[in-house]
Amino acid sequence: MSVEHLKQKQAVIDEIKEKLERAQSAVVIDYMGITVAQADAMRRKLREANVDYTVYKNKLVNRAIEGTKYEVLKDSLSGPSAFAISYDDAVAPARVLNGIIKEYKKMEFKAGVIEGTYFDAEGVKAVATLPSRDELIAKFMGSIQSPVSKFARTLQAIADAKAEA
Repeated sequence: MSVEHLKQKQAVIDEIKEKLERAQSAVVIDYMGITVAQADAMRRKLREANVDYTVYKNKLVNRAIEGTKYEVLKDSLSGPSAFAISYDDAVAPARVLNGIIKEYKKMEFKAGVIEGTYFDAEGVKAVATLPSRDELIAKFMGSIQSPVSKFARTLQAIADAKAEA
């Protein structure tokens, strides 16, 4: 094996390590069976959700994850594997891919590490059903706003009643 070839492989390993160091989550899927058009549409949806989607050789990923919190993914790295990595929204890769898997009915989850916790395929599916951070904030704000607005209307009704008397 040439020195240049080894340098290229090491560059890929370093790229994977760098991505995973910054990542909040990484989800591994078996991507086989989809058409080129479906793959392009999937990549577009993942990009819109700020998810980095890449296909790497399992051997290079195995080397990159040695000694990291992602080392638990080693057992799921057999056959074709694609990696969806998110730096912002930890649930985004699972959520977006879950929708795509349901739509195409061809791919499947292998495993994932989300905020440092390992999930098998079923666990990733369960995480995918969780609402996004923005949805949770909106629900929380709505639950806070309702009692406050009721209280304000009650005070206004009392003030109006006293003004009429």
